[in-house]
Amino acid sequence: MTEVLRPAFVPSADTDQLAVDTLRFLAADMVEAARSGHPGMPMGAAPMAWTLWSRHLRHDPADPDWADRDRFVLSAGHGSALLYGLLHLFGYDLPVAQLRRFRQCGSATPGHPEFGDTPGVECTTGPLGQGLAMAVGMALAERMSAARYPEVTGHRTYAIVGDGCLMEGVSHEVASFAGHLGLGGLIVLWDDNEITIDGAVGRSCSDDQVARFAAYGWHTEVVADGTDIAAIDAALNRAKDDARPSFLAVRTVIGHGAPGVAGTSKAHGAPLGAEQLAQAKALAGWTLPPFTVPDEVAATCAVLAELGAEQHTTWLDEFARFDAQSPDRAAEFRRTRARLLPSALAAALESVVAQAPRATRQSSQACLTAALATMPELVGGSADLAGSTGTSCGEVVTREDFSRSAIAFGIREFGMAAILNGMSLHGGFRVFGSTFLVFADYLRPALRLSALMRQPVIYVLTHDSIAVGEDGPTHQPVEQVESLRLIPGLQVLRPADDAETALAWELALTRIDGPTALILSRQALPQLNITSDRVGESWPATLATPSLDDHSGPMEPDGTPRASVAVARAIEIVATGSEVALAVAVAEQLRAQGYDVRVISALDRTRFTPDPSVHTISIEAGSTAGWKAAVDLAIGIDGFGHSGPGDEVMAHHGFTVAAALARIREYLHGAP
Repeated sequence: MTEVLRPAFVPSADTDQLAVDTLRFLAADMVEAARSGHPGMPMGAAPMAWTLWSRHLRHDPADPDWADRDRFVLSAGHGSALLYGLLHLFGYDLPVAQLRRFRQCGSATPGHPEFGDTPGVECTTGPLGQGLAMAVGMALAERMSAARYPEVTGHRTYAIVGDGCLMEGVSHEVASFAGHLGLGGLIVLWDDNEITIDGAVGRSCSDDQVARFAAYGWHTEVVADGTDIAAIDAALNRAKDDARPSFLAVRTVIGHGAPGVAGTSKAHGAPLGAEQLAQAKALAGWTLPPFTVPDEVAATCAVLAELGAEQHTTWLDEFARFDAQSPDRAAEFRRTRARLLPSALAAALESVVAQAPRATRQSSQACLTAALATMPELVGGSADLAGSTGTSCGEVVTREDFSRSAIAFGIREFGMAAILNGMSLHGGFRVFGSTFLVFADYLRPALRLSALMRQPVIYVLTHDSIAVGEDGPTHQPVEQVESLRLIPGLQVLRPADDAETALAWELALTRIDGPTALILSRQALPQLNITSDRVGESWPATLATPSLDDHSGPMEPDGTPRASVAVARAIEIVATGSEVALAVAVAEQLRAQGYDVRVISALDRTRFTPDPSVHTISIEAGSTAGWKAAVDLAIGIDGFGHSGPGDEVMAHHGFTVAAALARIREYLHGAP
């Protein structure tokens, strides 16, 4: 695709200054009205933001979801008032009434930008560094889309970051990754104001950030005066011409123009106060009432917005030509953007079910391979564990070839998850990432944002219990599954065999309003031939053994059911993953003794509802904290594991038929 160039329209120097002051005082007014917020960053970074939006950003406020728009990420999300001011000026659906309700419940101007709450906000930012990481993901998605659909893809990704973003470890992970892949089209502006919440940056950090990014392989440049719009504009033009990702260090003053506050941490996280705000406005010659946009600025932004709409129209014409020339590819582009699944997917997943025992990570690899054959938009990889996690999916993306589906994230779990969020937000791809379950702790902050932003990122988490064995307690998850279940909006699925693994992948791919964690075993598991108890999409769990009333217990020689042991209630054993097979074996022993027993495989525990009329017992090789509230007896592990062969470690912690029977008999002996 030939890049659409913006027609020559450059605001005058006077209009530039008026627009910058408008942004500064809209932000300060918002914070003042809310009596909370961060006025300093918007006041210092307003010139670079205005330069970017008035001269470079390719967008259409009338259609914030235009597929080939440039993306803008405010990674320093505490400066949200700056973004809201920009959106308001350029005509997004963010009226001044919403600016006046900054940080109020139910407003479209929350304290930090939140995806889905405000038109034009590309992602939820605030947890520092993750905005930069998601921008890297968006830039990667653009390169991969351009490799597949060059006729209709050719946009850039811009981000403004602060000192805190660059101190966070995730920034190192993703900047290294972006440099490795040479993600041209990614341009990051650093609000270099030398201040953090507690004081001067030099109190805790003396990194040479420009040298750091240069070492990663980025194009770097320094703009010594953050108020010099011409210098910022020239630096952006040079960055756009460079094939590498670009890092522009723009020296600014936090709280610019506020007497007694500018250049200090006082400007970071509190209103200026009526007196100091009045002084700042007086120094700038600003006499307009709060929340006022001068007519000249409004008119200029309207012209700029119209130019963006013209670029969008040009792109629509290009897409129409693309559709006429390649209707199948154009249809695929639309389908993937809409997150619609191909009709062949369900049958492809069902075909992977085998008879021989195998680990669910291997079952998952078979599912992934089958899904990839029908879903070219399915892309992802692992944190250097593709072979171990069963996530190999062909040749790896390189800076020379972005058309591939596999991504080598390296040992960067947090960066991987945050990049996946950016790719999902970009649109056009379904994404997955993988690591060992125990290392979900490394990526949890990004997984939380997946859930908060309702992004359908798939997390393939393997080596799911103390059965990992010889690697010892550092690699044996205990509390991880339970802690993942605590994240609102995260679907946690722990399948027991091939059939459930295929179902888990189907559920994960069908879901488009939130993330899914697939919890998979290292060790081989038997095929249980679990029968589905689903009704439509409302399913509590699946039956691993027949129902209580089907007389499937032990039989007398004449073929009549043997009398059940006299207990007040029947027994229901609920288990997940690898422990379902153990539960089935325990149930067989109990039935041989005359008990009425059934086993439930709770693929998704949130869908399981205990039956109060029976004794409910859970078996899961992990923390019992969540189970205790749902069952009468929870068999699990509430300490750390041990180093040794997996079966020996499981036996040591009581995950054998004999040990589980002993626990159940002890419970039944004292149960009513």
